Amino acid sequence: MHAEKGDKLLVHGRVVGQHDRTAEIVEVLGPQGEPPYRVRFDDGHETVMSPGPDSVVRHPEEHRR
Repeated sequence: MHAEKGDKLLVHGRVVGQHDRTAEIVEVLGPQGEPPYRVRFDDGHETVMSPGPDSVVRHPEEHRR
C-alpha cells in the first residue's frame, strides 16, 4: 500500500450494517509512502493506523499525472 499526504483512505465496514468510513491522510509515517499513516476522519477524529486488507487508498487527480 502506498499513499501520500492528501490521499483518502476508504475503510470498508467489517460487519453487516457497519458503514464504510473515509479519512484523509494527513501524514505518512512509514518509509516511501508505506504505513503507518496519521489520518483524520470526517468527524474530526485523528489517529495513527496501519490499514488492513479492508482498506483502499484513493489518490486525488493531481497525484495520477
